[in-house]
Amino acid sequence: MKQTIPATVDVLLVGMGPVGAAAANLLGRYGIRTLAIDKSSDIFMAPRAIALDNEALRILQLAGLEEGDFATHAIAKVQMRSPLFGNYARANTAGHIDGHPRLVTFYQPELERALRARLAGYPHVQVALGTELIDFNEQEQGVQARLRLADGSIHGVRASYLVGVDGASSFVRRHAGMDFHGKTFAQDWLVVDAQDVPDPIDHIEFMCDPRRPTPHMVAPGGRQRWEFMLRPDETREQMERPEKIRELLQPWCRPEDITIERTAVYRFHARVVERFSRGRIFLAGDAAHITPPFVGQGLVAGLRDVANLCWKLAWVVQGRAAPAILDSYDMERRPHAKSIVNLALLMGRLVMPRNRLTALGVHGLMSLLQLLPATRALFQDLKIKPPSRFGRGLFKACGRGARLVRGGLFPQGLVRRGAGQPFVLSDDALGQRLALVGFGCDPKSALAPGLQAAWAQAGGTTLQLRHRGQVDTGGEPSWEDMSDSLVPGAAPVGWLAVVRPDRTVLHDGPLAQADAIVSEALALLGVARPAPGGQAAQLRASRTG
Repeated sequence: MKQTIPATVDVLLVGMGPVGAAAANLLGRYGIRTLAIDKSSDIFMAPRAIALDNEALRILQLAGLEEGDFATHAIAKVQMRSPLFGNYARANTAGHIDGHPRLVTFYQPELERALRARLAGYPHVQVALGTELIDFNEQEQGVQARLRLADGSIHGVRASYLVGVDGASSFVRRHAGMDFHGKTFAQDWLVVDAQDVPDPIDHIEFMCDPRRPTPHMVAPGGRQRWEFMLRPDETREQMERPEKIRELLQPWCRPEDITIERTAVYRFHARVVERFSRGRIFLAGDAAHITPPFVGQGLVAGLRDVANLCWKLAWVVQGRAAPAILDSYDMERRPHAKSIVNLALLMGRLVMPRNRLTALGVHGLMSLLQLLPATRALFQDLKIKPPSRFGRGLFKACGRGARLVRGGLFPQGLVRRGAGQPFVLSDDALGQRLALVGFGCDPKSALAPGLQAAWAQAGGTTLQLRHRGQVDTGGEPSWEDMSDSLVPGAAPVGWLAVVRPDRTVLHDGPLAQADAIVSEALALLGVARPAPGGQAAQLRASRTG
C-alpha cells in the first residue's frame, strides 16, 4: 500500500525503538500532531535492554501503559560474588517506590509491541515504518526534512521540531553536527540470552572473577541472560561458536537442554553528546548518551529524556508556554545523564578487575565497607545511584520554607475519589496537565479569579489531595490519599504544590501564598501575570512575543 505522509506536522520523531515509541505515546496523549518514522519495517525481535527501575515504570505509566501490558520479573536483590571473598556486596531491590517495583527485568520486544499497540488510539500520531530520514535543514519557523518511504519514493515534510531517537549511530545527531564525547571500551563482552533454563535464579548476580567476569540475570518468559567478558586472546568469531557457548554455560546448565535466543559480542561505550538540543533539533536516548550496562540504566535514561522533553514541546506547540522553556531540556537532562554514565563506569571497574591483585584490593575494600552502616547503605539501599533531582532548570529555586524538593520528583501513592471507589495511582489522578495540588485544602479557595483563568489557559488544572478519612467538601476534584505517602507524607495540610506533567515539582508553598505561587509558575513558563480583565490578551501576547 502507498503510504500517505502529511506535508506538515508539529513533531517529526525519528526512531521507533522503545524510547521513540514512548515519546510517540506521550506526544499522542498531549494531542500533538506527530509523524514517527523508523528505517526498519518491524520490531527487532532479539532481546537487548533487560532492566527497568521504578522511575522507568512510572514513565511508562505516564505514556499510557497499564499493569500487565508487558511481562516483568521483580528482582529482590543484586548480588556481587567474588572467588576470593564470596558474596561480598549486594543491593536490596525488593519492594516498591512510588507505586512500582524498585527493579524489574523484562523482554524488550514485548515492551515495544505494547507501546506501538497503544499508538492506534491517538489520531494525531502517524507511524511510517520502513521510512528513512535522508536529509533535513533547520529554518526559522521549522525543520524541512526529506524522507525515503518504503516504496522508494521521496517525500518532503515540514515539522516545527525534529526529535532524533535513532540510536547510537544517530543520523540526526551526525547531520546536525552535534559531537559525541566519551570513549569506547577496549573490552568486548559476549551476551547470551536463553529460554527454558532448568533451576532458574530469581535475582541478578555478578560473578566478579578476574579470569572472566560474568553478570547473570533472570527475565520473564523463562529467560536468563549471561554476559561473558572476552579475554585479550579471544575473538568475536571464536566466542560465538556453538561449542564455545556450550563450554561457557556448562557451570549453570546443560546447553543442549535450553533454547538459545541470541548470542552477540558487544563493545560497550560511555558517551554523552555535547548538547541535547540545537535550535529546533533535539536528541534523546542512545542518540544523546550511551551508558555501559553495569547499572541497567541505559533505557531508563532514555525514558527520562522523553518524559522531560515531550510535555515541553507540547506546551510550546500549543501556545501554552514560551519557546524558551525548551532550553531547560539540555540544562536538566545532560548533567543527570553524565552522572549515570559515570556511575556505570565505576560499577564496571568493580565488576571487571583485570587481574587477581586488583580483585584482591577492590573486592577486599568493598567487603570491609560493608561493615560500616554508612557505606553499606550506599550499595544495599542504592544510595550510590544519582537522585532524579535537577540542579537548575524549569522550576522555582528552593528558598526558605519549601517542603518539597523543587526540581525533584513528586511522590506517587494510591488514592480514591471516595468510599467504595477503586484505588488508582495518583499520577493517573493528576492527568496530563500541569497540576496545582492542594494538600488537604482546595487550591482555588485562595487563588484570584484572574489567575485561575490564566492557569487554565496555560494548561493547568487544580485538585485536592485529602488525608485519609478527611471529609470531601465537594467542588474541585478531590482524592483521598490511601497510602499516607502524599498527605501528610509529602507535605502538611494547607500546602500547595505545582507539579509539571513529567511529575517534577515546579513550585510549592502555603495556601496563603497561592497567588504568588501561580504567578511565579506562569512566569517560569513565559506567561505574564494577567491584569484584571486582560488576562486573555496578555497570554496571547506572551506566546507570540
